[in-house]
Amino acid sequence: MTAQDSATRTGPVAVTGGTLLATAGVLAFSLTFPATVWGLESFGPWSLVAIRGVLAALIAGGFLLALRVPFPERRHWGAFAVVASGVVLGFPMLTTLALGTSTTAHAAVVVGLLPLSTAAFSALRTGRRPSRTFWGAAFAGAAAVLAFTLQQSGGAVSTADLYLFGALLVCAAGYTEGGRLARLMPGWHVIGWALVACLPLNLVVSAVALSFEPVRLTAQGVTGLVWVAAARALSWRGRSSWCRRTWWRCWSRRARRSWRTSRRSRARPSTTRWTPRWGPGCTTWWR
Repeated sequence: MTAQDSATRTGPVAVTGGTLLATAGVLAFSLTFPATVWGLESFGPWSLVAIRGVLAALIAGGFLLALRVPFPERRHWGAFAVVASGVVLGFPMLTTLALGTSTTAHAAVVVGLLPLSTAAFSALRTGRRPSRTFWGAAFAGAAAVLAFTLQQSGGAVSTADLYLFGALLVCAAGYTEGGRLARLMPGWHVIGWALVACLPLNLVVSAVALSFEPVRLTAQGVTGLVWVAAARALSWRGRSSWCRRTWWRCWSRRARRSWRTSRRSRARPSTTRWTPRWGPGCTTWWR
């Protein structure tokens, strides 16, 4: 082993722009669960998800148009469909339905398996064979979350838990394809075009849902809607950086920065748990 070998380096590793973006993305995204609960005070679940999708697509589309980003090539449309279905449509809808009856802390713990689920999907997608240590950690983490879920639900898996586990699967698939696409183009192009692709469907769903679900506008409810829409659109840089690094982890040994980013992603349940809740004349904490 030579002195130039990476395994012998003991000095501190500089914090890169990708790491900072991933950290910012995780922090912004961690607030989306409490903000979703706020939004449900004013809108029904289908209305909330569809409207946030419309607003996020308008923000993303504005950036894509202003920067004259070329339309994705036809050969990538299938991968974009997976990203759009899992990240833009499936995950927001399933988690919003779950938060109708579950607490933000409970949902955050279950969704804390997302980095591990994404790594597993990426391993299967690349055809690589992770080590026994990887699979041991995967099963241990899944068992811990399942035990927590059963304990919180009185020994049975609730409907909200099924929504959350479904959200894990579809989002992990979307993140995996997003990470693959992020190797071919800037990561924010990936989530940006996925948001824009879902705009027509979200417009239709918004119109239908608003005609069936009651709307009770409150300052907190509107704030929640605006936050989840803006976070989905503007945190794309950090999230796409995380997706790309997770993909690289599954087949490359250059894992130093990837592990740092992944640790920040696993911090999301704790940051969600201790998100401050501001109400009229009070400051409390989500638990």
